[in-house]
Amino acid sequence: MFSSLSLKVIIFGFIFTFFSSFGQSFFLGLFNSSIRETLSITHGQFGSIYASATLLSSFLLIWVGKKIDDINIFKFAFCVALLLSFSCFFFSKISSITFLFIAVFFMRFSGQGLMSHTASTTITRYFTKSRGKALSIGWFGLSSAEFILPVLIIYLLTITAWQNIWISISILTLIFLPLASFFLIKKLDFETREQVDTDNFGKKEIKQWQRIEVIKDYRFYIVCLNMLAMPWIATGVFVYQSFITESKEWGAFVIAQSFMIYSILSVITLLGSGFLIDKFTSRKLLIFMNIPLLVATLVLFYFDTSLTSFIFLGLIGISNGLSNVLGSSTWAEIYGVKYIGSIKALTTALMVFSTAFGTALFGLLIDRGFTIEQIALVSFIYILISLILLFSIKSKLNPKYI
Repeated sequence: MFSSLSLKVIIFGFIFTFFSSFGQSFFLGLFNSSIRETLSITHGQFGSIYASATLLSSFLLIWVGKKIDDINIFKFAFCVALLLSFSCFFFSKISSITFLFIAVFFMRFSGQGLMSHTASTTITRYFTKSRGKALSIGWFGLSSAEFILPVLIIYLLTITAWQNIWISISILTLIFLPLASFFLIKKLDFETREQVDTDNFGKKEIKQWQRIEVIKDYRFYIVCLNMLAMPWIATGVFVYQSFITESKEWGAFVIAQSFMIYSILSVITLLGSGFLIDKFTSRKLLIFMNIPLLVATLVLFYFDTSLTSFIFLGLIGISNGLSNVLGSSTWAEIYGVKYIGSIKALTTALMVFSTAFGTALFGLLIDRGFTIEQIALVSFIYILISLILLFSIKSKLNPKYI
């Protein structure tokens, strides 16, 4: 189904999305209690630091992420890998609030930001007719990490200091990622990207939008409202998983075990959505993306048993699987791939910004005395409004043709 070069691009995407997990909220949230104990800070203080560092990283990402359109992809990936390794090492040295801010900034910028941006942009640019399937397999890397790492890290935290874990991650990253980049994409040339035989299908060439044009398009903002629901709500859940566990009186390992269900359903949805996107287009599937997330907020609002955790995270996993693929392919379908690096830099920065928003909002609400049920209700209202707006423009999401 895929050529040798195509497989290398997909494997590269898989590896980079897997390693992006070290800067993702679900992973950093596993160290929340350890860091707060080390620095003697509250949930709200941690959330504010986390949010402000994430916010700063999102602004920088808009500029740095754009460079992927202008720089050789191997050189870009190599630099990102080195930055991630340094960031992990720096994270192991957290000893003050200032160091925490800088460490979170580096991890969010290099991990969640540049690693995932590099992976998704490379796949999106290279593939055309099989873009959905390629993205779904590439994003399987992150889902694999979400399945493996929570239980592994919780176990490692019982036998070693959290700082040692981060030093080990830094060494692994420094050795593995540059080698993987060399063997997989050293000779990648986007001029040889997957082509579609348009003559047989009578397809016209779509307009290639520049970023300045995209930000003037009202459709962009409505789609973004929906795209950003998953990041900010899921980030709040991941970062404050200990608060949810305490509020619902679940056992210490319940959420970690629930991540397995989250990951399994993410993977199933990822693989299924790839085929569906190639068959029906991202634009038609977009309206369904946040419906499981909407139901998840209701589950958290109404139920308290430990089984709730598995259902809740399972539903988030379904939306996550859809959003990972749709978040890249939708923009390519509407705005073309010529300037997709700069467009993706903007949308990835907005995604990172939304995670800062989610962390800050959850922390603020928790410190103000909001229950997890009330926070779930706030999330429900946001999702519902964004879905209604998207439904109102669903017939206007077609690309413009030259």
